[in-house]
Amino acid sequence: MEENRAQLVSDAVDHKGNPADRTTSGGWVAAALILGVELSERLSTMGIVVNLAPYLIGTMHLPSATASNIGTNFGGTSYMLCLLGGILADTFLTRYRTIAIFAVVNALGTCLLAVSTSLPKLRPPPCNPARPNECVEANSLQMGVFTFSLYLYGIGLSGIKSSVSGFGTDQFDKQDEKEKLQMASFFNVFYLIINIGTLLAVTVLVYIQDKVGRSWGYGICSAFMLLATFVFLSGTRKYRYKETPGSPVVQILQVLVAAIRKRNIEFPSDVSHLYEDPAQKLRLSHTNRLRCLDKATIITSKDAGTRETLAPNPWTLCSVTRVEEVKMLTGLLPIWATTIMFWTVYAQMGSFSVQQALTMDRFIGNFEIPPASFNVFMFGSIMLTLAFYDHLIMPLFRKTRYPQGLTSLQKIGLGLFFSIIAMVGAALAEMKRLSVAKTDRSPTLNLPGTVSGFLLLPQFILVGIGNAFIYAGQLEFFITESPRGMKAIGTGLFLTTISLGLFGSTILVEIVRKVTGIKGGHDWLARRINDGRLDLFYALLAVLSFINLGLFLVCAKMYKPNPEEVAPLKKDQN
Repeated sequence: MEENRAQLVSDAVDHKGNPADRTTSGGWVAAALILGVELSERLSTMGIVVNLAPYLIGTMHLPSATASNIGTNFGGTSYMLCLLGGILADTFLTRYRTIAIFAVVNALGTCLLAVSTSLPKLRPPPCNPARPNECVEANSLQMGVFTFSLYLYGIGLSGIKSSVSGFGTDQFDKQDEKEKLQMASFFNVFYLIINIGTLLAVTVLVYIQDKVGRSWGYGICSAFMLLATFVFLSGTRKYRYKETPGSPVVQILQVLVAAIRKRNIEFPSDVSHLYEDPAQKLRLSHTNRLRCLDKATIITSKDAGTRETLAPNPWTLCSVTRVEEVKMLTGLLPIWATTIMFWTVYAQMGSFSVQQALTMDRFIGNFEIPPASFNVFMFGSIMLTLAFYDHLIMPLFRKTRYPQGLTSLQKIGLGLFFSIIAMVGAALAEMKRLSVAKTDRSPTLNLPGTVSGFLLLPQFILVGIGNAFIYAGQLEFFITESPRGMKAIGTGLFLTTISLGLFGSTILVEIVRKVTGIKGGHDWLARRINDGRLDLFYALLAVLSFINLGLFLVCAKMYKPNPEEVAPLKKDQN
């Protein structure tokens, strides 16, 4: 009997609602079925994003600035919607249903993109070669269908991204030492899968879109996602499911409202007098942080009788566990805020760094590397960093007192550090490129045979290394440190850092252009890259990133790991 109990996972159930058996559920097999959805999502997303501007400019005949804004807004909005997807998963649908439903929505979006790019009536007529400046821009109907398809895909993306990682970690038991180590490796494997999908997208899928047909590329994405959804559903009996304690958003509001209502009430002399739900299966111990929220747990005369008999009104009295969960989520916010800056740096790899490459010598023999393909070096460095860490560094850690390797906060700190070095390197590379560009007065931006494009490799590689650490670190931190019923929201918080980083890049660019152009000044970010001072912009990013790293270190030092949930004492169960 004791042996059978040891095989059960305390906080998970199987597809029938019975306690999950660790020998027949969860683990790497279940996680692999889930990761298939993430691989297909990344293949589709990067296949759309990296090749979006050429389609909008070359086929839909939009101005380059408009096309750039559409791409940035799509990326930022999609990641911002991940927070909503996390709320839906934690409140109504569960992570399993969210993945299944939104994967179908995602596939439908790419299917409509395939249709919109294949039908001639949904595209403007090709430009007349004799009059290239008089191209007909896409009309409102054509752009409406394309934009609707694009954002339908983005809605599907938000549900998948907010739940896949959380549901994947649900397949491992933190109370089991072996599975706890497997969970630590899961985050690296998860990010490795993301980058495999990205590399396939920027190479194979982009080639199919350009050489075979864009509709074929989107159609393949749709087919892959449907196949991944079928594989995901086939593992229904294999998964471990964790219950969610209701709407986390409502819970947060209830705690805030109850605390405000009782703001003038004195604390009891003994914290044991604070209200705790006797029906709570797992409880969190009381902590002294954010004590203002503890007001929500004080029992007054109006709450008399509810402690042992009637369920209290949650808008006036909340349990200690519910309040501690809100404290846990609030405690993540300083770390959340200090990671946004990295993604502002990351955004430059797809914008200004590509523009730099456009003006440089990119030939290897007779083959010219496309400017956007320099991102392959970034994604390659991400994969190499993850492989190096998982196969060489982790075995060394397992021989020490720290078998789990670097903590999530240490990984985030390393990522921020590498972003600073990357921007310093980018500034130096741009200074070298500009010194040569000043001697070239041709009307074009190309400087063949003068400055090698491989001068840009350090910034791509360093951002890639930083990306490998910070993505895995953020993902691990926000999932493991989020309350049990708010993990999808925790993932959504992480993804909003990417969204805000993208939007932050746009805002910073506009601020720099206005400030440096005051009173007839020379814009750092001029219309022609050779007329600006991009090196100073990179230097500014390095300074801001350095300040941000300092703030992060302060927040990380002050951060206290969230307490584990414990079973209530027997005397509380009587």
